[in-house]
Amino acid sequence: MAATESEVFRDGLRALMARERATERWLLEQVGPAHDALKANPSRAVSADQVRTRIAAEHNGATTFAPVCVSRITRGAP
Repeated sequence: MAATESEVFRDGLRALMARERATERWLLEQVGPAHDALKANPSRAVSADQVRTRIAAEHNGATTFAPVCVSRITRGAP
């Protein structure tokens, strides 16, 4: 059975709304706390050069740097 135009439109809107909710949740649960942690302790930030070096190392299969993740930053782990 073929879907009507309104069913296709509703499905598209539902998909967009779900994506919007997921983005909002990510911003509130991960991005916001990471921003607040870095603002409270700027010495934990990494430079653009450090990011580029890390990406290049991962791309080349090297493991010269320990992973840095948002959860470590927000928990204050070294």
